Amino acid sequence: MKIAVVGGGVVGLSVAWAAAEAGHQVQLIDAAPGSGASWVAGGMLAPVTEAWPGEEHVLALGSASLDRWPDFAARLEKNGGLRTEGTLVVAVDAADREELDGVADFLGRLGREVEKVNAREARRLEPSLGTSVRSGLLVPGDLAVDNRVLLTALRKAAVDAGTQPIAVAATSVSAGEVLLANGSTVDCDVVVLAAGAWSGGLYEGLAKVIRPVKGEVLRLKARDGALDPPKRTVRALVEGRQVYLVPRDGRGLVLGATQYEAGFDTEVTVGGVRDLLRDAERVLPGIGEYAVVECAAGLRPGSPDNLPLLGWLEPGVLAATGHHRNGILLAPITAEAVVDLLAGREPPEPARAADPGRLLAVSNGGG
Repeated sequence: MKIAVVGGGVVGLSVAWAAAEAGHQVQLIDAAPGSGASWVAGGMLAPVTEAWPGEEHVLALGSASLDRWPDFAARLEKNGGLRTEGTLVVAVDAADREELDGVADFLGRLGREVEKVNAREARRLEPSLGTSVRSGLLVPGDLAVDNRVLLTALRKAAVDAGTQPIAVAATSVSAGEVLLANGSTVDCDVVVLAAGAWSGGLYEGLAKVIRPVKGEVLRLKARDGALDPPKRTVRALVEGRQVYLVPRDGRGLVLGATQYEAGFDTEVTVGGVRDLLRDAERVLPGIGEYAVVECAAGLRPGSPDNLPLLGWLEPGVLAATGHHRNGILLAPITAEAVVDLLAGREPPEPARAADPGRLLAVSNGGG
């Protein structure tokens, strides 16, 4: 079949690669593939430490995709930037510790692997942690990836598999057709809509379903004489606020967790930078000696229930969007689900809860 994948972020690139390897003729439509939220992301593969009561389907889908990540990464250059050191979640005050205990109890009931550690044990695991850290959870199974290494590897893999890039923005999609910003069209058998936060503007039925969620991220680097960054991902609760610190090669560190409902605003704010640095310094006091390398903001594609939309919107149009914070985590299972659906097969069982029909009937006024 002729497949047009609209969107060249981590989801679109993964889908294009998988579909091309499955024997389809694939065109990837994006004016700037590998940019957007995928380029800004922290790269956490953390279904367990992002788990929340009431979102068990999100946890199941994320866990299933994480299981696929080692094989997925092994087929990419530089192992796709995968890091396997695990994750440490820490709490700063008594209320944070109580919330962390609640998360541990919830995960324990679900049979997820977490280990409670006290303050001293947390600092033994990560000596750069400050004395304000009260307790922690060690989650060895939650991993991370260097998103920029990953995007470069995915672009190469997709093209090597036969994907044809079209460096023009799409303006709308419909069954068998993509209208481009230059006025031309791309004809195909199936459109796969993987345009992230912009998906709602390309397909009318998603206008009230997919929304942009702004997130600001800082990239830092330890200067000479500064303490090394942590070896593993550190997620922290600081007076109820979340912050994450994800290590990179070369003594780099990605710092993030701001989240705003601000439309399509991608400007970095002074307040966002201030809040990130304030909370991070509570966790890693030595971060004040680091260099600021980059400040950026990305737009995550949010959905009403934090599950993505994976499935048919209508004959000839497939959705692979709405992944919110989990686009990188869910890339392997999303690509697998799309290839299954193109072949007329059922997608993997955990992906079935993400069928778009659960939301489209409500958004379009149905029951």
